[in-house]
Amino acid sequence: MAAIRKAKATQHAALAALLAMGGIAIAGPSGLLAWSENLRLLDQRQAQLAEIEAEREALENRVALLHPDAADPDMVGELLRSQLNVVHPNEVVITLED
Repeated sequence: MAAIRKAKATQHAALAALLAMGGIAIAGPSGLLAWSENLRLLDQRQAQLAEIEAEREALENRVALLHPDAADPDMVGELLRSQLNVVHPNEVVITLED
């Protein structure tokens, strides 16, 4: 009788362990229920990455236009006007009220 009880206890323990592992596989942090949330976060992060890469490309282009050896005159003029508030003598400044 003791051997039968011991075998049944071992079977119950094994069943409990299998059920616990199954529960973790379904509802755990990387289980089936979290799969859609992880996919949503992945899509969100990929969109953020694409936005940052586009911004980086724009900044790289701007830096290339301001290279000291071959600066783009339009870019230099734009920076002078915006940073130093200077204008060319032939230009007319029109202020707009909000």
